[in-house]
Amino acid sequence: MRWKKTLQLIDVHCEGEIGKVITSGVLNIPGATMLDKMNYINEVDDSLRRLVMFEPRGCLQMSANLLLPPTVPEAHAGFIVLQADKAHPMSGSNCICVVTALLETGMITMQEPETTVVLDTPAGLVTAVATCLDGRCVSVSLDMVPAFAEHLDREFEIPGFGLIKADIAFGGVYYALIDVEQINMDIEPNNARALASYGVDFCHYINQQIQVQHPLLPQINDIAYVMFRQRVEGKTWRTCTTLPPGRVDRSPCGTGSSANLSVLDARGELEIGDVLTSRSTINGEFKIELRGRTQVGDKLAVLPRVTGRAWVYGIQQLGVDPDDPLSAGFMLSDTWGPALS
Repeated sequence: MRWKKTLQLIDVHCEGEIGKVITSGVLNIPGATMLDKMNYINEVDDSLRRLVMFEPRGCLQMSANLLLPPTVPEAHAGFIVLQADKAHPMSGSNCICVVTALLETGMITMQEPETTVVLDTPAGLVTAVATCLDGRCVSVSLDMVPAFAEHLDREFEIPGFGLIKADIAFGGVYYALIDVEQINMDIEPNNARALASYGVDFCHYINQQIQVQHPLLPQINDIAYVMFRQRVEGKTWRTCTTLPPGRVDRSPCGTGSSANLSVLDARGELEIGDVLTSRSTINGEFKIELRGRTQVGDKLAVLPRVTGRAWVYGIQQLGVDPDDPLSAGFMLSDTWGPALS
């Protein structure tokens, strides 16, 4: 065996959504901030993302989280979310995976009953409080970056559907939040394939019809995902975030649920201290608390706290043989749909 590159990963899932954590093999990525580093991956060199995400080493139904040294002194660690289409600035489920891996592998010392971990992300600092018992990270509460609603009930022309209303909101990335009843469907496992396809198509058409830009982070300037939602009762919602090139988030989606929190607050439905329940397609749950309000540039914003669980289920080592013709990875349309550019 001869490898020109070696990576070690911790296998973790958060309510069914795989968020592997790259713990060694990458010293650093060029850039002064975590956002700069993410942009370097997306704009200059995405070979690492392709290596871990694409076949034959990766698969569509996962993310990989690249651990990096923090760029600010108040953070314990930094990380960037790698997914099938590109690197992304933030993800609640992946953040929960990262905290769980850091504590349960001893990279950060676990304190019982609670351990606080501050993470440097491209979207800003995220403070996590992990509930710990008998050496296990039982749950993780994330003080997410401020979330805000940009447009309520904005209409978009979607081929085959006509006008569809969406709320545009930021929860770590930008979302188009769509009530699933508009397309005469329910959020349930049997509809996952159709919802995934519709969501990716809708996201493409919505990005053609609207421009967004974070007031403090101008490089975050597109709608990343469509999240279908369905009110179950009161403050309980079923959520289905759709990801390129066509799959659904297995978790209830922390950033999308934070965006939904900001929309409900903008509509006057919430008070400080209220807690939403976000329930995934496979019935995993996050609790989303409105812990306060703030301002982001000229935007009124909310301060979400997302609580969820993750489990470590393995340790993986990846290597690249210098003669391997598939070291750059590949996609086939039987699984991945149309190739990503």
